[in-house]
Amino acid sequence: MTSRKKPQPIELEIIVDYLDDYLAIDEITDATVALNGLQVENGGLVSGIVAAVDASQQTIDRVVAECPRDTLLLVHHGLFWDGNRPVTGRRYRRLKALLEHDVAVYSAHLPLDNHPEVGNNAVLARMLGILDPEPFTMHRGVPFGASGHLIMSRDQLVERLA
Repeated sequence: MTSRKKPQPIELEIIVDYLDDYLAIDEITDATVALNGLQVENGGLVSGIVAAVDASQQTIDRVVAECPRDTLLLVHHGLFWDGNRPVTGRRYRRLKALLEHDVAVYSAHLPLDNHPEVGNNAVLARMLGILDPEPFTMHRGVPFGASGHLIMSRDQLVERLA
């Protein structure tokens, strides 16, 4: 029987630099409260990565309970959508849990929506079978969305979506 080697932690900074570049974090203007990029730093090393839509209390509680202490939580909707507010109530509880368990948080909203390979628009276009997808609108000077040709009947589309 072959024993599996435990993966070695990687520096948080290396992952953040990669994600910032890959998702073009600095090139896509988003709502200020999106606060794209690293939202919560940890001790500097990452042993595991968890992806979720929201940095909700439920998500954070599960990460804290089931993942290594030095996990990176990668989310679409980060911690600060309610703006610049005091660290009280649920914000306090979320940040306290993250900091006590050395969990880093990285958020990517519109940069993830719009990424040409892994973005929500591109993935949905591929899943639907849209041919020759192209952006169909502009958002803050950046081409956005996915529009193209769908060569199938309504019934075929319904079957694909079922």
